Amino acid sequence: MHDDDEALALHALGWILADEPRAERLLGLTGLSPDGLRASLGQRATLAAVLSFLAGHEADLVACAAALDIEPDRLAAAAHRLEGPESPERIHA
Repeated sequence: MHDDDEALALHALGWILADEPRAERLLGLTGLSPDGLRASLGQRATLAAVLSFLAGHEADLVACAAALDIEPDRLAAAAHRLEGPESPERIHA
């Protein structure tokens, strides 16, 4: 895993949380509570969920990438790496 992916996920999370409806949608879709999100910020699965949330909503993905001054595909690629099969925390459905 790239440490940059974790940093990128945290920056993206900051962008998400700056907008209350978007933050509520993240919590609703991930099933996390605000306390649960805070407690799990160091976990790869949580960071992957943050980036996957963006990757699943193209308008948010593009807007977040613009705000972070990066290409949207960097966010999507980071999500893919964080979700990778090498992750011991990956939840298999």
